[in-house]
Amino acid sequence: MKPLITILTLAMLASANAQSLNKAKLDEFLDRLAEKNKGMGSLTLAKEGNVIYSRSFGYAQIDGSEKKPVTAATRFRIASITKTFTAVMILQLVEDGKLSLTDTLDKFFPQIPNAARITIAQLLLHRSGMPEMQPDGVWGKQHRTKDEIVARIAQGRPNFEPDAKSLYNNAGYHLLGYIVETAGGKPYQQALKERITAKAGLADTYLGEGNTNPARGEALAYMYFGDRWIEASEPDFSVVAGAGAIVSTATDLAKFIQAVFDRKLVSSDSLTLMTTMRDGEGMGMVAFSFAGKTLYGNTGGSASTGAWLSYLPEEKLALAYTTNAKPYPVKDIVAGVFDIYWNRPYRIPDFETFKVSAEILDRYAGVYSVPGAANRVNITRTGATLYFQPGNEKAGVALEATAENKFKTGPVLVFEFNAEKGEMILYRGDQKIVFKKQYE
Repeated sequence: MKPLITILTLAMLASANAQSLNKAKLDEFLDRLAEKNKGMGSLTLAKEGNVIYSRSFGYAQIDGSEKKPVTAATRFRIASITKTFTAVMILQLVEDGKLSLTDTLDKFFPQIPNAARITIAQLLLHRSGMPEMQPDGVWGKQHRTKDEIVARIAQGRPNFEPDAKSLYNNAGYHLLGYIVETAGGKPYQQALKERITAKAGLADTYLGEGNTNPARGEALAYMYFGDRWIEASEPDFSVVAGAGAIVSTATDLAKFIQAVFDRKLVSSDSLTLMTTMRDGEGMGMVAFSFAGKTLYGNTGGSASTGAWLSYLPEEKLALAYTTNAKPYPVKDIVAGVFDIYWNRPYRIPDFETFKVSAEILDRYAGVYSVPGAANRVNITRTGATLYFQPGNEKAGVALEATAENKFKTGPVLVFEFNAEKGEMILYRGDQKIVFKKQYE
């Protein structure tokens, strides 16, 4: 037995640590994100299953001048964190004897290439090599049946031989979601309720239907373009299914990850499978490193919505962040929250924009077009701001300067000007479009 003085000392240290959370600085950080239009969402920190910090900021719905604030009850698309829920239910079915990790995919979907050599374990670990499903354009915005999804996956060519390497794969988790239904004999939504949400006490977690619906308390997705929020489109929930269709709250996600690590949802052996990384992937989880500490969980992103879920076993610390807008990288937000939580040196970004003189901005203003194309775009200046206006649009979008000749708007568009050459280069990811200035 430990001496009384040791017990008292440990208790005092634990109490001091529990009281050291700098909530004012966390508030200041999230307030800055909101003030500078760098993010919107909800954050929950929980220790040993108890919420120690919860904060929501930004808007769940913007309709002209009417703005509905995000609250702790606002529900968000959690995108690929759905995969963690799907993995939990697959492992539960394995524990129940209704599945085996060595079962091959041809038992359920023989039409998939290499189905006879792809195992449940490989699907969970993103090692199947199966073709990805591409829900591009209009196809992904409409309701799709299970048969349509499976047929679209089956049309593709394998990326590599099963288990040869790891490659993140949504299609595998689409099929795992359907296997939950087949092996368990119940629809995914019902299985989710009986196997997870009822057991963990998750009141605001469910499989989404149709598309995001504010009437259900769900947050619409937004992108910030220059000087205003613009609603972003999202895929139909049926298209992402067991790979990304769950809706939840930050508070529910924190409860969920705690229940997983408390072995309320899976056994110790199953949890070991989830947290054992192979080429950076566990079964439905990944590992994160912050401040030299290893955490487990998952991330999700879809257009402008998503979530981040992390758990540090030795501190029984859960962080859950849900968002419907990501102008500032979510990873940087999470890193800042952890630095503040652990009282590490952290300077809250000021997000001040680069200042460019009106004289230089005027050199960039004008009409631009792509050689050989009829479409034109206008670059105008109002005050200290450049505006990008496609020829068929009545309103321009403000550009934010990042250097004297570089500007951005939204999360992906970058503009680079060369006044001497009369050029404007538009970058969108790996795409590069060169515009020439018109002088007539």
